[in-house]
Amino acid sequence: MRILIIRHADPDYQRDDLTPQGKIEARLLGAYCASHYEQIVSFYVSPLGRAQKTFLALSPFYPNASVATCDWLHEFRGLVRNVESRPEVAASSCWDFWPKTMEENPDLYSRDRWRNCSFMKEHSINVLEEYDKVVSAFDEVLAHHGYQRKGNIYSVTHANHDVIAFVCHYGVGSVLLSRLMNCSPYSLWENICLLPSSLTEFVSEERVEGSAHFRALAIGSTAHLAIGGETPSFAARFCECYSDDTRH
Repeated sequence: MRILIIRHADPDYQRDDLTPQGKIEARLLGAYCASHYEQIVSFYVSPLGRAQKTFLALSPFYPNASVATCDWLHEFRGLVRNVESRPEVAASSCWDFWPKTMEENPDLYSRDRWRNCSFMKEHSINVLEEYDKVVSAFDEVLAHHGYQRKGNIYSVTHANHDVIAFVCHYGVGSVLLSRLMNCSPYSLWENICLLPSSLTEFVSEERVEGSAHFRALAIGSTAHLAIGGETPSFAARFCECYSDDTRH
């Protein structure tokens, strides 16, 4: 089985919609998926407008696919109490910390310790609860498609070549990656960038009959934009150099 994790195209956050550039990205993504993934059997889509509009560019190519709008694919709702000396911000998203914060809390990178480290105890508002809710729902979807989570691997109850797609957001998409890769979400939130409209692909490997795990074939691919002659949006990134006149 193949799993596609698709981030919404370039967002207009104020309107919860796509920018004009985002609409171009979504159109190119739809054409790319149609030519590379002939059989997407199921779509699971965030309820937010920017993800719904991105899905609309894909849906005409897959009239027979099942479609479910899933609240748990809403952008990740985990919050932490302000930890970076900005008194105007009482709480903020639990990712995109400054490097110093991560340096001072290395257990956040640990697969086994991040949940119970002092940082979580002192600053988390609902991160663990939201994380558990998302991965539990994700596990249920995979089980429905024949791959039952057992510890860190999957028991294969129905081996198949289906392709299933999740159309969502950076924060929650990284949570799905952390589940498939058996690592702390902070290893991904702080070290990968999923650009708008990017496509991440995992494939199951059943090297021992009845037992499988998933491996990434692509993380954050924007091949569809290159084919269409478009430059990826900068919306997901921060300044490459501090002196740059880009997003700080």
